[in-house]
Amino acid sequence: MNDEAAVRAALPDVVGPSGGVPRQAGAGAPVTARRAGAPLGRAMEAFTGRALGRHQAAVVRIGFGLVWLAHLLREWPNRRVLYGDRSPWSMDLAERLLNDSGAFTVLPWFGGRPWFELVYLLALPAALAVLLGWRTRAATVLFLVTVLSLQNRDVFLGDGGDNVVHLMAVYLVFTRCAEVWSLDARRASGRAAPPAGPRPGWTGVVLWVVLGAVLAVCQFGGFAGGSLTWTDRTFPYVGWSPLFWGLWAVAGLWWTLGRLRPDGEVRAVLDALANMVHNCAMLVIAAEVVLIYATAGWYKVQGSRWQDGTALYYPLHLDYFAPWPGLSALVGSALLPVFLISYGTVILQVAFPFTLLNRRVKNVLVAVMMLEHAGVAVVLGLPVFSLAMIAADAVFLPTGALLWAAARLSGIRRRSAAWGP
Repeated sequence: MNDEAAVRAALPDVVGPSGGVPRQAGAGAPVTARRAGAPLGRAMEAFTGRALGRHQAAVVRIGFGLVWLAHLLREWPNRRVLYGDRSPWSMDLAERLLNDSGAFTVLPWFGGRPWFELVYLLALPAALAVLLGWRTRAATVLFLVTVLSLQNRDVFLGDGGDNVVHLMAVYLVFTRCAEVWSLDARRASGRAAPPAGPRPGWTGVVLWVVLGAVLAVCQFGGFAGGSLTWTDRTFPYVGWSPLFWGLWAVAGLWWTLGRLRPDGEVRAVLDALANMVHNCAMLVIAAEVVLIYATAGWYKVQGSRWQDGTALYYPLHLDYFAPWPGLSALVGSALLPVFLISYGTVILQVAFPFTLLNRRVKNVLVAVMMLEHAGVAVVLGLPVFSLAMIAADAVFLPTGALLWAAARLSGIRRRSAAWGP
């Protein structure tokens, strides 16, 4: 036996059978495991390493900022009747309901018209800041506070769109919805980075401290309606207060480290955590839209008017849902289209969750649903509900279509600037 054969016999697990190609013992199993775990590893890296659906989140932010701003401006002459001191639902009745429901609103903290006017006026720049993506982290928190405060003042108002705005205002706080198509993104791209890396300003920290101090004073100062405990009815001693203040502390730590140590390990961990929270929030938004359509479709299936195809006929002949009486009469007089639209609405809503399994079918159905909501806004006079649903549907829009639309809008803007004086 020569030397090579002796080595081969002594080390059968090290020398390969092909003659002289060394390998480690049991190397095949780890390679197979690595190959099997590669997709999971890439998924976890994407889940923690970047914010998914950035363009969809930006469209959702723009949509709901526009919806709430338009609603506030439209109801400006009626604001005191809807939410203020002239409301038929008095503040005493509102406080009794709030004590039972545990809903959050800042309006009972001080009461009176001046405090209400201040909250309503703050709601306007908050909605505008969310729409434009200016100081979005602080703006979304103020947006949430104003939405909850006004809507929970009188829960008997609204047409269904207010519920969608209510939910999305909560979800937007947890998203990184200003990474594209926002003033924050433009400022970040135009900022000259120093050698040590970009150092965000102190604006976010100051806003965080001031707003946190106000909320803390209102919670622990005994103001009526100012508690942030939001006690769970199932577990009466477990509330949302620890979670709220925990997230508030994390946000402050994030902003402070972004100013002091932007490249530190703790900041990197917080960035990964923020990406995970954003991705989870986007998943919740998508699930919320699916739940809205699924429940609406299955409830319609049980209705006799939807079963016989006449459900759309009756609201078209009500003055309350006829902003354009001539158009409503024209649509309502065509019985076959009314029948087809009634049945088509039920079919589309019931089928929507299942179309998510096929991208092309889903894209077509999302476009059809948006067109349907636009028709509801014009024919039935429900603009807030329709615009809110269109903004929520945007979470399912394909990124390619959004980028194509953005490129076309940019081209139109450049041509308009070139034609200008």
